[in-house]
Amino acid sequence: MDTIAVVLNRPETLLLSRLPLDEPGEGDVVVDVAWSGISTGTERLLWSGRMPPFPGMGYPLVPGYESVGRVAAAGARSGAAVGDHVFVAGARCFGPVRGLFGGAAARLVVPGSRALPIDAALGERGVLLALAATACHAIAGGGPPDLIVGHGTLGRLLARLAVLAGGGDPPVVWESNPARRDGARGYAVLAPEADTRTDYRSIYDVSGDAALLDALIARLGPGGELVLAGFYSERLGFSFPPAFMREARLRIAAQWQEADLLRARDLAQQGALSLDGLITHRRDAGAAAEAYSTAFGDPACLKMILDWRACA
Repeated sequence: MDTIAVVLNRPETLLLSRLPLDEPGEGDVVVDVAWSGISTGTERLLWSGRMPPFPGMGYPLVPGYESVGRVAAAGARSGAAVGDHVFVAGARCFGPVRGLFGGAAARLVVPGSRALPIDAALGERGVLLALAATACHAIAGGGPPDLIVGHGTLGRLLARLAVLAGGGDPPVVWESNPARRDGARGYAVLAPEADTRTDYRSIYDVSGDAALLDALIARLGPGGELVLAGFYSERLGFSFPPAFMREARLRIAAQWQEADLLRARDLAQQGALSLDGLITHRRDAGAAAEAYSTAFGDPACLKMILDWRACA
């Protein structure tokens, strides 16, 4: 059994390749992928070669951790059934080619426990569950955000979750790119220079910009918390006196856990957390090279997905 997959042979060198798949065991499922998402954070770092040391890092690799598809075969001990619609957060099933994170392929072999059943009605929006889980995990570690820095997909999901939680004023979102200031749902989006507040209790940064720490700490009120919810390739640093005077707290939101993914799925399927309006670009998987270029280079692209349904 084999598959067509996106392969990064080395930084900035991407192609579609046919790869052999590991033989599935009794605890595994074979998933025919319908859609996969392109991450503009971690996958951009893999593409550019700027990914910091990471377990399993190395080329060639299959990227992607946002795949939605249908179970085509299920092992007797997989806990799944043929026909199940599932979300898969990557795979390691390509023999000598690394899966980091291994979701950008037409067919995957994964343990049944890693194939999360989802409602078929989610359709392509199911690829957003990883980012929704990331947002759930960040908020679960502390209070909801008063200020969110960045109005990309993750920033919008954080803002929607904060509005959903209620209990106070909706968050403010900063966005330096005018093309990304639309699409707000119950919260305000401002240019950073238009905001004069310096009393935020909780600031969530999803920009991935290591140079912003001093500016963000200066916007905290006494005892405020700065949450780093993006992914940073550069060394982080900040001036100590302003943080000292505010008795500021710094928290790093790490990888989402299973409970976060389950919560994100349930909120989405119940209609409480809308995933609408976040997928802005779509390409057939055969145009993967152009799709990655657009995802990383077009500011209007919030989320690009690849459609694998025509691949065999």
